[in-house]
Amino acid sequence: MTSDRYDTPPRVFTFAPTIEEVEQIAAEALASIPAEFRRHTANVRIHIEEFPTEEIEKAMELESPFDLLGLYQGVSMAEKSVAHVANDIDRVFLYRRPLLDYWIESGEDLTHLVRHVLIHEIGHHFGLSDEDMDAIEAQAEALAAAQG
Repeated sequence: MTSDRYDTPPRVFTFAPTIEEVEQIAAEALASIPAEFRRHTANVRIHIEEFPTEEIEKAMELESPFDLLGLYQGVSMAEKSVAHVANDIDRVFLYRRPLLDYWIESGEDLTHLVRHVLIHEIGHHFGLSDEDMDAIEAQAEALAAAQG
């Protein structure tokens, strides 16, 4: 049996990864999404920024720029129609410094964390609410616990 990207061990970071390294983690995470979902994300651009902009911080009423790990900006597939004319590109923003802060505080695997936030934001692209995604995640965890 040949090895593939799913057999490779998780990366171990001894220093905070650069924006380029977080971009690579996000690209690998996107590539791991099942093809039937990934094909609907072809027009979604992934951006890695240090922090959310001041405008986003104010609009979302954040207490701190560290309060936001990722953000979807665009029109969800649930809101688009055949006649929809795109005024802008759908985007997912991942915020490096808040992700790193959470990673250090939680001890969670960084690759898993970036993948989780990316998939969460892509869920918004599909029209899912935070509550929808929390319920899906809880079901998946319950299923994994029952099988494990």
